[in-house]
Amino acid sequence: RNEPNVPTGAVRAACVRLSRRAAAQPPMHLAVRGCDPGDARHGDIVTGLSWSNAGELLTVSDDHKVRVWSVDGEPVQQLSEVSFYCTGLLWHPSATGRAQGDVFVVGCTDGSFRLISRQGRVEKVEANAHEGAVTCVRWSRDGASLATAGEDGLIKSWSRTGMFRANLAASQGTVHAMCWSPDSDQILFSYERHLIVRPLQPSSKQTQWKAHDAPVLCCDWNPVTGFLASGGEDCKYRLWDAYGRQLYCSAPVEYSISAIAWAPSGQYFAVGSFNLLRLCDKAGWSYSRAQPACGSVFALAWTGDSTQVTAGCGEGNVLFAQLVGREVSCGPWEARQTAADVVTVVSVLDGQREELQFKDAVTELSLSAAHLIVVTATQLCIHATSNFNTPHVVELRGTVSLLLQSGPHFVMVDSVGGLQVLSYTGQLLSQPRFAGMRPSVLSPLSVAYAADLLAVVDSADAKVVRLFEPLTARQLGTLQHHLEVESVALSQLSVATKGGGRRLALIDRNRDLYVTPTEGVQEMVKLHTMVDTVAWNEENGSLAAIADGHFVVWYYPECVFVDRDLLPSTTLRQPTPDVGRSSELLDFRGTRATVRRSDGAVVTYAASPYHAMVERFVGAAAWESALRLCRYVKSHQLWACLAAMAVAGKELHTAEVAYAAIEAAEKLMFMAHVKELPTPEAREAELLLFRRKRAEAVQVLVQGGWIYRAIKMCIRCFAWEAAYDVARAHATHLDTVLYHRQKYLQETGREETLPKLQALVGSIQVDEEAIKQRVAKEKERELARGGAGA
Repeated sequence: RNEPNVPTGAVRAACVRLSRRAAAQPPMHLAVRGCDPGDARHGDIVTGLSWSNAGELLTVSDDHKVRVWSVDGEPVQQLSEVSFYCTGLLWHPSATGRAQGDVFVVGCTDGSFRLISRQGRVEKVEANAHEGAVTCVRWSRDGASLATAGEDGLIKSWSRTGMFRANLAASQGTVHAMCWSPDSDQILFSYERHLIVRPLQPSSKQTQWKAHDAPVLCCDWNPVTGFLASGGEDCKYRLWDAYGRQLYCSAPVEYSISAIAWAPSGQYFAVGSFNLLRLCDKAGWSYSRAQPACGSVFALAWTGDSTQVTAGCGEGNVLFAQLVGREVSCGPWEARQTAADVVTVVSVLDGQREELQFKDAVTELSLSAAHLIVVTATQLCIHATSNFNTPHVVELRGTVSLLLQSGPHFVMVDSVGGLQVLSYTGQLLSQPRFAGMRPSVLSPLSVAYAADLLAVVDSADAKVVRLFEPLTARQLGTLQHHLEVESVALSQLSVATKGGGRRLALIDRNRDLYVTPTEGVQEMVKLHTMVDTVAWNEENGSLAAIADGHFVVWYYPECVFVDRDLLPSTTLRQPTPDVGRSSELLDFRGTRATVRRSDGAVVTYAASPYHAMVERFVGAAAWESALRLCRYVKSHQLWACLAAMAVAGKELHTAEVAYAAIEAAEKLMFMAHVKELPTPEAREAELLLFRRKRAEAVQVLVQGGWIYRAIKMCIRCFAWEAAYDVARAHATHLDTVLYHRQKYLQETGREETLPKLQALVGSIQVDEEAIKQRVAKEKERELARGGAGA
């Protein structure tokens, strides 16, 4: 059916995109290549490998050789030849691979570990670190501590220079796998079939659970989301939260899972087994599966930009796997990484095609309707979608981990500059900072961005959300929640009605969804429970979420601050039984929401276009047009949205019509009552009271000089102490407060219990006639002001 003013461009683009994908190139995957045969190949099992921050790879093997490789997979040199067997190798986190003070650690089968310099010189030998072999060596995230695990079941802590500090944990058998938490305040390790999370605080209790049906061989901790990944001899890999609750379990593969590693970005992880290298999403489902003839994969290591993973194999081979096939889309545009250094941009409407070649491998992509941003190993390239031939190029100093676009500028996070706001010409506008900020853990979940506001979850205290002005980096304030915040989202459009401003939606640790204003008094209101993911519409003020097995859209979430009774009437709920617990809202634009299910499939859901049309009419103060549209559609849901918008916009006539349409007789009568009030202050105060903002309503009346009406409003709300405070502050109508209080107590048969009013009883005489005369004069003064029903 042809519907008036319903946009079809986005729907057409979506249909074209789906038809193209049916016969398109393969999705994101790992392009795997092995090192050249000959001298470059290790002669035995590769037991350890690690990337430096400068893009140099170190590998160690049972052939006693330590080799250096370039980021392109080319052998650089043989660093040294050792006389011992190594079980693992790891660069220090601060190592560039080229500085004189750079060191890496190797664990050995004789129970020792060694700190070795970049030049191959042994700086420190700890000969008796463990009884039996050292099975794992791990630097903390900040590089201040080294943890080692061994066949003796002990996990020990050492200083950066190799000095013993403490025993962190002990088990009854061999510890096969171990890693640090993102904050370096907990240790995760395996013992037989169990995983154990051990806090470093002495008084804290450890968390232990059975993770697999056979011994656990490998584990890793996501540096951004805090999820845990593990693999074992039961041929499965699993995902967990930090409390041991299972989030995902794979189908069994043919052989044991021998290696697992999260990418530094936290968006995906790699899994290794016999002749198997798999790329998986952070939710657990698999992007791709490579089957190189390499034997078992014993070690995995990601580059700092999360674009390449290397694998040390049982036949002495070193595999280099480049991440390719990434794809982003916005409106009619679709950008796809077709090679390590090539991005192809296509308009799905007219077939326009651009192939962009870069001098380095592409590490990040971000696409909006107006701009494509491509990050390579050394450059930031900003393309306008109107002309891809003349990009703005910025030289980078660090590794970019996050890009967010909105309005006239965008946000970038890199390892050197931290959180930055840049213009689309590449100019640095600001660098928001606060004490304890850790740029490495910032992600789309912890950072929300709009044209005039930036919200960041405090990494030092996850209960706090900090608000910044993007252009100046000035902190505008903080929002305090009672639980740790796991995800934030900012409305992309300000509220259309008077007194607008952006709204912040957040999901806390209990998976509850709250919404709050970002200006004025903080007012956290719970919208829903059991929420997996949330997103604001890019083109209007609606909010969508996947919650408790349903796709939920709040067409006008502002009604929780206006008339909460209307919230169910303004909400769309569609059952989504196949979405799963780890689903993700990829995009919510216009009438279409794109959701990635927990199994990796992308599905779309539709919302009504009429609510956005009403919102546009209201924003333009075209109330009659909004009424005509609602009469045409004849939707209870649409009338409820208009009623809330009218109350927020103080448009009483439209509110009357809308409440009548949804048969809310009591609210219709209240609106008629408000229209008859003699002063604009009284009408505004009554609407504020209707929105449950009594303190603000009283303040409006007091500022307008209507003290009696302010006192009477408090009395109507049974706020006796507030009424007394107003009367005392203005030295008037104290006897009026006492009169109504005594009358209330007589009718209810109660005794006076308020100390303030008890003290007032003996000091003031109540004269009912005098009170009525004063009240009559107040009403006459209000009538003389005029303006009733205006």
